[in-house]
Amino acid sequence: MYYVIAAVLGYLMGNISSSYFIGKLFRNIDIRQHGSGNAGATNTFRVLGFKAGLIVFILDVSKGILAALIGGWITGSLLGAVAAGCGAVIGHNWPIVLGFKGGKGIATSLGMMIAVFPKISIILFLLGVVIIFITRYVSLASITAAILFPVLLLIFREPVEALIVGIVVSVLAIYSHRANIMRLLKGKENRIAFRLKSRKKVNQ
Repeated sequence: MYYVIAAVLGYLMGNISSSYFIGKLFRNIDIRQHGSGNAGATNTFRVLGFKAGLIVFILDVSKGILAALIGGWITGSLLGAVAAGCGAVIGHNWPIVLGFKGGKGIATSLGMMIAVFPKISIILFLLGVVIIFITRYVSLASITAAILFPVLLLIFREPVEALIVGIVVSVLAIYSHRANIMRLLKGKENRIAFRLKSRKKVNQ
């Protein structure tokens, strides 16, 4: 029962969409109606600029950390922490308060990893930064990290229950990036532009 409570609390925390609120605060827009339509840090970065994107990224990571810590506290176990973190990812991707139209859960997944698997989180974060810097494909970095997450859980000999939840998180991330995968294969994926100033006008 405690594990269910942890997962549900994680889901509810995941429903707190920072990109939606930052979009309203910065430009009074629904971020899901601009850019890629994704309620996440990358789309916020593209539409509203570096500052807004960074704020959303930090908040989404913090959401994953907090959910995992609360889940661990409620259950007193690693599995409870991971279950709550996974719940936060699902809540971020499919928030009931926003009609189940949210983000892709990468930053929130990173937050869960930071709280529960700090060594793995550092490896995947640094790898992601390198991939983005070289290719400017955020989606490629996210997909690569998602694939490697359960692999690293195996390498670090984490408990089997953590591996199972890690596979679920990985599958969720890959599924949410299915359109990106198709664009990458076709060479049509959008590259991210490195800029510090936010746009004065939002593209419709």
